[in-house]
Parts: sequence; C-alpha cells; structure tokens
Amino acid sequence: MRELAQLHINDKIQHSAAYAALAFLPALQEKKFRRLMYAALGLVILGVLLESGQLLSVDRFFEIDDMIAHAAGICIGMAFELPMRGLTN
Repeated sequence: MRELAQLHINDKIQHSAAYAALAFLPALQEKKFRRLMYAALGLVILGVLLESGQLLSVDRFFEIDDMIAHAAGICIGMAFELPMRGLTN
C-alpha cells in the first residue's frame, strides 16, 4: 500500500482502473451480451458490498464516490472489450 501512495495517483483513478480490469476479464470469454450485463451487475454489487464493509472497519472510510468510481471503471472496462467482439443476444 505504501508503494501505491508513493505514486501520487488519485485513489478514485485506482478504484476505476481496478474495476475496469475486472470488467474486462469476462468480456474476453463471454459473447452473450446478457451474461456480460450479469457480470457487470455482479461487479457493481461487489463494489457496494466491499465499500459497505468499510463501515465496520476502524481505519477505513465508506465513500459513495468510491462506488461511483467502481461503476465508471466497470463501464470503461466493458467499453474497451465490447466493440472487439461480435455479441449476440
């Protein structure tokens, strides 16, 4: 964690990049759009649950902005992969 702090990159960018990478992975394998949307929804739920879990931690902070960054990252990750594939319903 100290190494990430030394990079001086906004934490919202880090959140978005991590979720973009996670969203990109299912799109590499799956061709059906509906299943990709289920994967995206699962990632949104994961982000909300992980962020909500920080309410139980003493040294972590719950931030709605982080959830927005997660959702943006998911959209970015899928946007990079979806045009590269011929998707079906």
